Amino acid sequence: MLIDQIYIMILGCAVVTFIPRLLPAVLMGKIKFNRKVEKFLDLIPYTALAALIVPGVLTVDNQLWYIGLIGAVVAAVLSWKKVPLGAIVILTVIVLISVYSVVPLL
Repeated sequence: MLIDQIYIMILGCAVVTFIPRLLPAVLMGKIKFNRKVEKFLDLIPYTALAALIVPGVLTVDNQLWYIGLIGAVVAAVLSWKKVPLGAIVILTVIVLISVYSVVPLL
C-alpha cells in the first residue's frame, strides 16, 4: 500500500514538473511577442547564468576573496576579445596561479 502511494507521488511530481516545461516549448512558436518582451526573454539565460556564477566567484577562497573576482575579470576580458574557450580557461588558470604565487597567504 505504501509503495503504491510512493509511486503515485513520484508520478505526480513528474507530471507537475513536466507540464510547465512542455507548455512553453509547444506554445512559443504560436505566440507573437512585442520586441521588449522578446528582448526580456532572450536575456533570461544570461541572467540565470550570472546568478549561478557570481556566488561561486565571490566564495572561491575565503582568505583571498578577490581571487575569484580577478579570475572573472580575466575570463570576461578574454571572452570580450573573442578568445577561444579553451584558451580562456587555460589563460585564466595561468593568471590565477601567478596571483596565488605572488600574493602571500594570510
